[in-house]
Amino acid sequence: MSRLLFWLALICLVGFAIRSKIREAQKRQQQYHQPPQGTAGGASPAAGAARQQATAEAETMLQCAHCGVFYPASETVQARGRDYCSAAHAAMPSA
Repeated sequence: MSRLLFWLALICLVGFAIRSKIREAQKRQQQYHQPPQGTAGGASPAAGAARQQATAEAETMLQCAHCGVFYPASETVQARGRDYCSAAHAAMPSA
């Protein structure tokens, strides 16, 4: 009889643990899919200002005419009317 009670208790504990994990996953999923509430995309006004500042500081990206890599516009090397990621690529003859 004690073995039966042990197995029943073990099954109940495993069942409760599984239910707990499922509920936790559902809450996380609801929070992930739920649109933020409040100002500035659901964040505080300070976070909204920080997001706007980061957007204002974002730099234009250009693509190297030789290798195709994207790089910040401030690092461009121009030659023959094209943009290159490095002086080495700018110096290479175009094919």
